[in-house]
Amino acid sequence: MTAWGTGRVAGAAFATGIIFLTGGNAALANQKNQNTTSGMASYYGYGGRTASGERHSANAMTAAHRSLPFNTKVRVTNKANGRSVVVRINDRGPFVRGRIIDVSTAVADQLGFRSRGVAKVDIAVVD
Repeated sequence: MTAWGTGRVAGAAFATGIIFLTGGNAALANQKNQNTTSGMASYYGYGGRTASGERHSANAMTAAHRSLPFNTKVRVTNKANGRSVVVRINDRGPFVRGRIIDVSTAVADQLGFRSRGVAKVDIAVVD
């Protein structure tokens, strides 16, 4: 395991180009959450085409992400109420700073944030 930026010593080692191994579990502390990303989600519903070429449906369990490949399945969990749903990436976005995913109107309803417009979420790729 390499320790990148886990304190001043690791930061100094990184700055000088030195890689070192750790013997403790500190490097393993975030391994469980390594595949999970947290941030703000919003929703959208328009009648046009998505970046993947399919017609957007506000009733579909789909979402837009900046970089995940099309057809990737992602579990989105609303941190405020614990509700979770699996969506399929079929579009690009969001294009608003600070947001990590745009979900369809149906997904926002199921996650319970449609009336607010945005929510803090965790997203994780589903195998």
